[in-house]
Amino acid sequence: MLLSSTRAGIIGVSEDGPERLRGRRRECEVLDGLISGVESGSSAVLVLRGDAGIGKSALLDHLAARAAGYRIARGAGAESEMELPFAGLHRLCAPFVGRADSLPPPQREALSTAFGVSMGPPPDRFLVGLAVLGLLTDVAAERPLFCLVDDAQWLDRVSAQTLAFVARRMLAEPLALVFASRERRGRDELAGLPELALDGLDDTDARALLDAAANGPMDERIRVRVLAEARGNPLALLELPHGRIEAEPAGGLGLSDPGPVAGRIERSYLARVRSLPTATQRLLLTAAAEPIGDVTLLRRAAARLDISQDAAGPAVRAGLLEVGAMVRFRHPLLRSAIYRSAGLADLRQVHRALAEETDPLLDPDRRAWHLAQATVRPDESIAAELEASAQRALARGGTAAAAAFLAHAAALTPHPGRKATRALAAAQAKLRAGAPAAARELLALARSGVLDDLGRVRVDLVQARIALASSRLDEALPLLLATAQHAVPLDVGLARETFLDTLSAAMFAGRLATGVSVREVASAAQKTSAPTTKPPGNADLLLNAFAARFTGGYRVAVAASHDALRAFRRESDPDEVLRWSWLASALAAEMWDFEAWTELVARHVRTARAVGALTELPLALNSQVVVHTCAGELEAAALLTAEIDRLQEAVGSNFAPYGTMTLAAWQGRGREAAPLIEASMEDALHRGEGIGVAIAQRAGAVLHNGLGRYEEAFGAARLASAHPQDLVAAHWGLVELVEAGVRSGRLDAAEAALVRLTETTDAAATHWALGVQTRSRALLSRGKAAEELYRESIERLGSSRVAMETARSHLLYGEWLRRESRRADAREQLRKAHALFTRFGAGAFAERAVRELRATGETVARHDGAPTATLTPQETQIAHLAREGFTNSEIGAQLFLSPHTVEWHLRKVYAKLGIASRRLLRTAL
Repeated sequence: MLLSSTRAGIIGVSEDGPERLRGRRRECEVLDGLISGVESGSSAVLVLRGDAGIGKSALLDHLAARAAGYRIARGAGAESEMELPFAGLHRLCAPFVGRADSLPPPQREALSTAFGVSMGPPPDRFLVGLAVLGLLTDVAAERPLFCLVDDAQWLDRVSAQTLAFVARRMLAEPLALVFASRERRGRDELAGLPELALDGLDDTDARALLDAAANGPMDERIRVRVLAEARGNPLALLELPHGRIEAEPAGGLGLSDPGPVAGRIERSYLARVRSLPTATQRLLLTAAAEPIGDVTLLRRAAARLDISQDAAGPAVRAGLLEVGAMVRFRHPLLRSAIYRSAGLADLRQVHRALAEETDPLLDPDRRAWHLAQATVRPDESIAAELEASAQRALARGGTAAAAAFLAHAAALTPHPGRKATRALAAAQAKLRAGAPAAARELLALARSGVLDDLGRVRVDLVQARIALASSRLDEALPLLLATAQHAVPLDVGLARETFLDTLSAAMFAGRLATGVSVREVASAAQKTSAPTTKPPGNADLLLNAFAARFTGGYRVAVAASHDALRAFRRESDPDEVLRWSWLASALAAEMWDFEAWTELVARHVRTARAVGALTELPLALNSQVVVHTCAGELEAAALLTAEIDRLQEAVGSNFAPYGTMTLAAWQGRGREAAPLIEASMEDALHRGEGIGVAIAQRAGAVLHNGLGRYEEAFGAARLASAHPQDLVAAHWGLVELVEAGVRSGRLDAAEAALVRLTETTDAAATHWALGVQTRSRALLSRGKAAEELYRESIERLGSSRVAMETARSHLLYGEWLRRESRRADAREQLRKAHALFTRFGAGAFAERAVRELRATGETVARHDGAPTATLTPQETQIAHLAREGFTNSEIGAQLFLSPHTVEWHLRKVYAKLGIASRRLLRTAL
């Protein structure tokens, strides 16, 4: 067997077998299995985890060699580029960017903007993720594709987020995405993906590797010392012996070298570097500061530094550097060792040379970055370039990069006022990038500068939003309110938007709000008039409606609410739709306006999908689930909950499952719904969301009313309706409270609930509102009056689309008729209720109708499940979309899947339904 060295191991080359890394049989078998899976058409994701030098890069090389017959794409993170947006992703995808024309237009435009090819609005990073997923799967469809990403811990944040998104959406494509990354520290975008942890080599393999790496005999005491220091780390075993083997034995037995293995390897590298000529050392430092490996740029910078062209020779001969089409170091630790050990003066000189030789038109951001590293004194021209780079980063969706550029710009700004303004902008960007601690530090820098009154208001606003983002509502609410009040004489538009944000936060806090009540916020907002120089905007109208609601009561707010809803239903600007839809749709539901509520929620979902606002989409989809549930469209609601689960997994969000909880309650799945309701309530309490507590309690009331557990329903409904500031949940809780109160014999409580319910439903005067009111009145009435109220309820609700409430009115009317001993009439109503609830999938209410029908003497046959019962939720959703005529690409764009994965699911659907093609779905479903 011949031996050849690699960066972090020894490969054994056998005449009758594949190459194997010494001591890595298990790992190589895993990679071979990964290749086999991709060859068979399955996707694969793997993160190789381990310390520096443990052999991750060698395993990537092994994988590339084994998959040499297929397409290989390689990329790597660079520590010095961690704040350049999409830098790592662009390197990986560069060979395939020319194929982006085949992507759907929104994805193509997002990718083009992210990579700086074209100008446009900042792309949502998840829309970029869909584009990358489509691009890679399109390439893989022709020939299996293996994407290998080294040093993933140094990827810029948006590249790491995008690749993690892609990794979680791959399924049925001949595509592999393999990362090499160090152990997790702090936030890690790759956390949760399949991992293979790498440990040090065992003693036998470590000794064999050390002996193979030595070019001559080694003193046994030095050998023992190296083995002890290396701790099985392959790179350490290869690098630490350099400079010791030829030394006297005593020279290798000095004091123990402290620090982790990576530090010892870096010191070993440095010892070799310092033995090289001075010009070669300067060239290596220049290369270390230029992470792209651009040979031409390195030569120009070297010439500017008076480094001779042949200075690279000694480093190449020493095996430390490769100079070909690109400049590559032997190992990333060598690069970091050289860079970190350099003096500040040398670093500044090298970065200055690189900046001066970087084309300001083709690569202005990298030039600005080098300039920032080249100076420690305030310099307005460099700060201005960094600020311009921040704006370009924002335009490409690189919020974290923009924050970094702005932070450097602030540090280098000589003028105190401009320094404070840039620090404030950097803090805002840091907050949007999800780094509240860094935002706080930059706010302190902004406060230390010179700010005008409006600037100080904006600083306070960011501080309040940091508290809000950290789920500290008790701290955020007083700050938001004070900031809004301070902004009134300075910028009334900003003040009113801040009042509306404060009201929204107070509404979420609801009963759990401390220090500032929603009424207090509304009262302060009412004292601030909208500018009369232009028509009122959406924020003004919504603020007027909610302020009137919380200060003057429901009836007083009706006119202003309808004004706001009419205006917002005409809104077409996506930014406005995304910003205010939750409040507007909540207002529509509060007004018992099912048509406006349905329209606003549907548009919210549609807009979030269209622009790729995937962080906003879970909120919109949860609202859509509740709309579908009220309409009796429980199957559609269930499909959306499956989509919400996949979406939250893909984007890493943890939005409260209010829609899922409401759906489960109406379905009557007690074993599933009860724990979900309890967990959601505890979570809402922990986050300080009183509105979430109310929604959970109302869901509990629905569940128990459906199951006929009226004592439990009464307790949950009483709690749900106890706080009027909980808006819709409180109103709906009153409906449950009347029914549970009557059924459990608590007529006084039911009467009181009806009085409160009537105050809102009379004022709203919609068919939905008056339909539930008359049904509630019927429950508390007798004789002919009760019957007339039940009939009116059915007629009014039947004129609306709130089909679930219509079915409940049929059920309650049928129950009343049976208790009046009018069995034939009761059967008619109960059959209608049973048919509706069964079609909806509201199991508990359907079973309640069955019990009543049997009490009238009727036998009720049980229904078999629908043909789609064997399909998974995702298969069902794909099948329904395909039935409606959507293409695989359109389905994939909506469900965040590749077209190939959609087709894979459809083949499974065809097999389960016993059909052969897409055109038969309409009949089969």
